Amino acid sequence: MKTAHRLQSVQEYYFSRKLREVAGLIQAGHPIINMGIGSPDLPPHPSVIEALQDATSHPKAHMYQSYQGLPELRTAMADFYRTHYKVNLQPQSEILPLMGSKEGIMHISMAFLNPGDQVLVPNPGYPTYASVTRLLEAEPVFYELKESQNWQPDFAALDALDTSKVKLMWINYPHMPTGTEVLSTTFDRLIDWAKKRSILLVNDNPYSFVLTQKPQSLLSRPGALEVALELNSLSKSSNLAGWRVGMVCGKETFLQSVLKVKSNMDSGMFYGIQKGAIAALKATTDWYTKLNTIYTQRRKAVEVLAKALGATFDPNQVGLFLWAKLPPTSTDAEAFIDALLHDKHLFITPGTIFGSQGAGYIRFSLCVPEETIVEAIKRIES
Repeated sequence: MKTAHRLQSVQEYYFSRKLREVAGLIQAGHPIINMGIGSPDLPPHPSVIEALQDATSHPKAHMYQSYQGLPELRTAMADFYRTHYKVNLQPQSEILPLMGSKEGIMHISMAFLNPGDQVLVPNPGYPTYASVTRLLEAEPVFYELKESQNWQPDFAALDALDTSKVKLMWINYPHMPTGTEVLSTTFDRLIDWAKKRSILLVNDNPYSFVLTQKPQSLLSRPGALEVALELNSLSKSSNLAGWRVGMVCGKETFLQSVLKVKSNMDSGMFYGIQKGAIAALKATTDWYTKLNTIYTQRRKAVEVLAKALGATFDPNQVGLFLWAKLPPTSTDAEAFIDALLHDKHLFITPGTIFGSQGAGYIRFSLCVPEETIVEAIKRIES
């Protein structure tokens, strides 16, 4: 049996392939320290586990659930946006719960793209934006983000683009992998730019609570609801990565289009997970402060590790990673991390997997205990 032509346009996800290699080294007895992926190792709030456990005895817990989630989950999401982002959303029409925001990338793309359409994708950026675009036989058009411009879009370059075939533009702030926060002027200019060209603007926003001073949302800016959607997730902010809980927010007509796709793709989210998510969304600011205290200590240790490797970085980064520039003596990020993996048994991520603008950079995850980072430092310094 022959596979579909669309599979020729994508490769297996880098981490899917690379983690098999890491697992093989571990199985062979090597003490690998994995600082490659952003999978939170800290537990969720105790109330979240309690809510999940209590929910399993509910009479309807094991039945199919609504494609749009429990009404009280959508209300909790609306309250979350109002409390933390100062954005007022209608829970019954402007919020759609998702099984993780990653599925939203596919659902939005399926709802709005036809073969031959073009999609603006950040470079560097999350590889899934481009791979999903290609799977749908649309064309990714990369717009470059540069360190010299603080990883904000180059509007002169955007203005010069032929956007006659562009249907959708992905943005991602706080930015992954660089950890850059967005300027409010950037959001405002993007909204105006997209509106003039009838381009759907989508902000992927899972990192807004990690080491930031104030969570930001694209939807808080004037005119955003007319032209934009926002994806959000509890994976990083609430330590629920494996639970797969996210949301897409925006105008009702946009969400109805996404729902047409989603309702043909799944049969609703498990009741207990929804109840746990409601508890997570009700966490106070103290919860995020405690998490960030831990991440701050880890970040300091990772900075020492990066310096020990001769790498440089912007100390103002936020989010779950440290993005660092290789020392001048090293130009090939993948060769650099492979040498680390096999010589020092330390796995970090090469910047090249995020696009050509990631060449010469490496990324460290903060999702490891501080004592493990100290051990990594010792290995490098030995």
